[in-house]
Amino acid sequence: MQLGEPSWREVLRFAVFCRSLTLVLQVLTRFLGSSTPVVYWFPAHLLQDWEPLLWPRETMPEKVPVVCSLLGQETLKNPVWGLLCNWRACSGVTRAILSYFLSYWLLGLLLHCNFLPWT
Repeated sequence: MQLGEPSWREVLRFAVFCRSLTLVLQVLTRFLGSSTPVVYWFPAHLLQDWEPLLWPRETMPEKVPVVCSLLGQETLKNPVWGLLCNWRACSGVTRAILSYFLSYWLLGLLLHCNFLPWT
């Protein structure tokens, strides 16, 4: 063995350390994501305060279109579809929240299907 070359024990220790660290991080993020509703309450609170499309009809401005061009429906059962269909009419806060959750979902879908660590 030459000077500066790691032994097989050092390589094994490093591999076990890296795997245990990623395992702990994945388990912690899954526990926090599934058992802490505050993570979802805060964006919901921001959407309720900043998005006129989610307000009752009597307080909603007349300029906002109601029809979803993607689905061809007047009344949508899911408010998220209504926000996505009226993307241009949404506020900046709503766009940021929707972009975060959609990118998290898409990135998680792509990475998980390729057996990469993603929670």
